[in-house]
Amino acid sequence: MQTTSSTRTQVAIVGAGPAGLFLSHLLHRQGIESVILEHRSREEIEGTIRAGVLEQWVVDLMNDMGLGDRMMREGHFHSGITLRFDRQSHHIDMAELTGGKRVTVYAQHEVIRDLVSARLEDGGSILFGVSDVQFHDLDGKTPRVQFRRSPDGPVEELRCDFVAGCDGFHGPSRQAIPAATRTEYQIVYPFGWLGILTEAPPSHPELIYANHERGFALLSTRSPEVQRLYIQVDPKDDIANWSDDRIWSELHRRLEDESGWTLKEGPIFQKGIIAMRSFVCDPMQHGRLFIAGDAAHIVPPTGAKGLNLAVADVLVLSRAMTAYYKTGSSEGLDRYSATCLRRIWKAERFSWYMTTMLHRNEHESPFEQRVHLAELDYVVHSRAAMTALAENYVGLPME
Repeated sequence: MQTTSSTRTQVAIVGAGPAGLFLSHLLHRQGIESVILEHRSREEIEGTIRAGVLEQWVVDLMNDMGLGDRMMREGHFHSGITLRFDRQSHHIDMAELTGGKRVTVYAQHEVIRDLVSARLEDGGSILFGVSDVQFHDLDGKTPRVQFRRSPDGPVEELRCDFVAGCDGFHGPSRQAIPAATRTEYQIVYPFGWLGILTEAPPSHPELIYANHERGFALLSTRSPEVQRLYIQVDPKDDIANWSDDRIWSELHRRLEDESGWTLKEGPIFQKGIIAMRSFVCDPMQHGRLFIAGDAAHIVPPTGAKGLNLAVADVLVLSRAMTAYYKTGSSEGLDRYSATCLRRIWKAERFSWYMTTMLHRNEHESPFEQRVHLAELDYVVHSRAAMTALAENYVGLPME
């Protein structure tokens, strides 16, 4: 593409999701310039409703960066979770098992709103609605990113020292790593989640994960007035087949136990079906391109690791870039992929473990299904097993 204008920054960030926005903030704190290129509008990224469970260290990081005021006012702080199977409920006290750590339920789109607002207030550069992003000279010392600010607009060029690909699973960044040099690992699960948002009061103070003979169910929260719930379904099913009455009937059957606890209903104002996969790209870097977040890895939502892994990636990357600019050392940049992948594979393991233990897979034998129930029974009666689950759920320490 022939360019009409060229500008310069230190780090070009492609994608204004959690990874890209956190990276821009972290670099700004170290005096490193960045420009974010995002193909969606600000309204789209702030209005795409997605759940979010933040690990303890991510909450601490947001507060340390001065970005956590609204989260601390409006978030829901959970010290434990409930595992429900065979119509019995078992509470996992994560705070007691991990020395006081907990998780915070604060939707991903709310995190994005906070990060966008603060970055723009700081004078940060976020270009929304860009298209036709292309990379050049990634192996050289001055990579170039070409793009258009509108589909019919002129081609512009952003010259930089480094490119951070934070543009999600379907973005161009991962594809810029030569296919011959990257390995992609993937599992596509034979089930999906039907998720709803409902105007109803909370039915339980914390999350409930249920293994039921009819399939998995999850009770979560969004706010004191809005709740988020999920049930396991065929990922190829049509949402039109699921009336509100059918959804509530399944939620009651899968979530209620012998204690007499009852699910509270309300009007459903959003529902949809999502497929589930696990995915990892290795390596996460090529020349002066570094990919992070969903561009590099996907986890099923059962383990609540997606946003947290994205933040971990860019924290590692920001530290490596800071060392490069302050000392000239490229050691951290050279080891970026290896450092991140150690944590990523642990999160992939935990997410796979939670997913296979809690879901009913019609392709599994009765023997395998009984093993999953035995695993649940072991977890809720072994302090060592509960501790392992709790440590992974609230977040492993950052290296």
